[in-house]
Amino acid sequence: MTPLQKQVLTHVEHCIKHANQRLNKRLPLPAVNFTQRGKIAGTAHLQKWELRFNPILLAENPEAFLNQVVAHEVAHLVVFKLFGRVRPHGREWQLIMTEIFNVAPKTTHNFNVSSVAGTSYIYHCPCSEYPLTIRRHNKVKRGQASYHCRKCRQLLAFKTVA
Repeated sequence: MTPLQKQVLTHVEHCIKHANQRLNKRLPLPAVNFTQRGKIAGTAHLQKWELRFNPILLAENPEAFLNQVVAHEVAHLVVFKLFGRVRPHGREWQLIMTEIFNVAPKTTHNFNVSSVAGTSYIYHCPCSEYPLTIRRHNKVKRGQASYHCRKCRQLLAFKTVA
């Protein structure tokens, strides 16, 4: 485990302790791992009481990660324990972010994700082009999905390089 990952663990502990004090609860520490991949900074797995963080985005954005992402994900767990299943970034989550963690309730990060972005495949229609992820591209190839243009509603086709 890297020193930065240890800092994340410490901050998760701090957030849980702070929430317990402010809410007069006894929430346990969640399991934490650094297996999140792709463009996502972190995820909260509610039933498993687990947090997953992206080690690459952590290394590239340590300050923002510690100031925003950790509280964001811990807030999801706290909201689940207090309110059950609710909208992921709804009123309850926003309340925990602002009132308990004193962090602006931003729903997405603005990290540069070029180092973790996978290959994209260009699909097109008469009016636009769309980059699709390998997952979506493979679904199209297997006949499991099709995608349409947001503007003209035409079926998107894979753009072959000539």
